Amino acid sequence: MALRLLSAAVLGPLLLAAVWFGYPWIDLVAALAAPLMLFEWTRLTRGNPVLRMLAWGYTLAAVTALLWIRHQPSLGRETLIWILVCIWATDIGAYFVGRAAGGAKLAPRISPGKTWAGLIGGMAWSAMASAAVGYAFGLGETLPLALIGAGLAVVGQLGDLLESAAKRRAGVKDSGRLIPGHGGLLDRVDGLIAVLVAVGLVRLIVGETWPWI
Repeated sequence: MALRLLSAAVLGPLLLAAVWFGYPWIDLVAALAAPLMLFEWTRLTRGNPVLRMLAWGYTLAAVTALLWIRHQPSLGRETLIWILVCIWATDIGAYFVGRAAGGAKLAPRISPGKTWAGLIGGMAWSAMASAAVGYAFGLGETLPLALIGAGLAVVGQLGDLLESAAKRRAGVKDSGRLIPGHGGLLDRVDGLIAVLVAVGLVRLIVGETWPWI
């Protein structure tokens, strides 16, 4: 746990700084992260080229959404910070509430450590984080943002389960050994990938200012 906290304490602020300052830093992060994630997906989908192509497309869609959202002339930085905070809140809430409450397993065959209590805890923390970021930036209505935040927690957990299923299929515990205490890069951004794809799709459909409208 100490190693995981140390890694998060180093990498989290660096990512936030890249998001805050934008070009060229966020582009550099994307350029470095994309091939690493594709390499890890290659390892997890060995022997199944169709799954590999799907995983690559899924990941590249998330990277594209990341850059597209951040480089929006209006509220791009705020939206990406909101996404990151919601994902981090989901992970923290799911971990601590799940450990404290225990109870029924969410998907025991895929990820035995996840519980329904953890999912609810992640949704609650993400809802609060979503509303807080909207309030901090003076954007959006509190209740709608809280509901959207809870929804993003579900999407993030689905992304986590998707990667867990891929690891189980490949017979490995982690997607790699890149980050001390965390495993591979996909182990840290599996939920973020899913949320980026989801938010990107909704913004394409609803409008580029979502979710602040």
